[in-house]
Amino acid sequence: MELLNQMRTGKLGKDNQFDAVVTDPPYCSGAATKSARDADPASKYCQNGNRCGRPNFEGDHRDARSFEFWCTMWLTLARRHCKTSAYGLVFIDWRQLPLMTNIVQASGFAWKGICVWNKGRASRSPHKGYFRHQAEYIVWGTNGKVPKLKDRGPFDGVHSIAVKQADKFHITGKPTKLLRELVQVAPVGGLILDPFAGSGTTGIAAVHEGRRAVLFEQSEEYCEIAAKRLEAAEGEVK
Repeated sequence: MELLNQMRTGKLGKDNQFDAVVTDPPYCSGAATKSARDADPASKYCQNGNRCGRPNFEGDHRDARSFEFWCTMWLTLARRHCKTSAYGLVFIDWRQLPLMTNIVQASGFAWKGICVWNKGRASRSPHKGYFRHQAEYIVWGTNGKVPKLKDRGPFDGVHSIAVKQADKFHITGKPTKLLRELVQVAPVGGLILDPFAGSGTTGIAAVHEGRRAVLFEQSEEYCEIAAKRLEAAEGEVK
């Protein structure tokens, strides 16, 4: 609720300032019962429950109804601070994909498609009989019409980028290379909002790609990790 209160009180600044929302919220996925949803996220998302020393995170326990309502609230508020034709990109997995397509539309973005992140064959594997869960998705839309760009795009609809443990600072962290490709929806010098910053990868990508970012994160541990990574990234581009 801290993010919602800051948006309501105007602490994000004026309306219509963001060129894109690029974010990776808790999926609240991988469980069919309340007790399973309330389990440690590491048991749902980490191989053999091993967090590899990474901090845990909260907010991953919602059922389908509360997840849809909650996401619609924060994404609606985020969109209100976006420019006309700004992009909205939200990560999700296969279980919650149908809900997220509803959420993006309910928030006021015009739903325009789904991008695929192919994690490769090294991703966590189910037992024989299953298809590999090697893909996650980015539901995307725009705040109004899709802009006709001259300086960038068209953007790839499939991103085949493997996870490297040395580049993973969050339990569900995404590769920096992937975010560097996605933040290019904003113009050079443009401003990106990430309401679920985690270890700060959206900000790192923005620094390297000549964009700016406003990040929100409720975990103090992850804020510290993000701050150190951002300081290092800014030193690399100087």
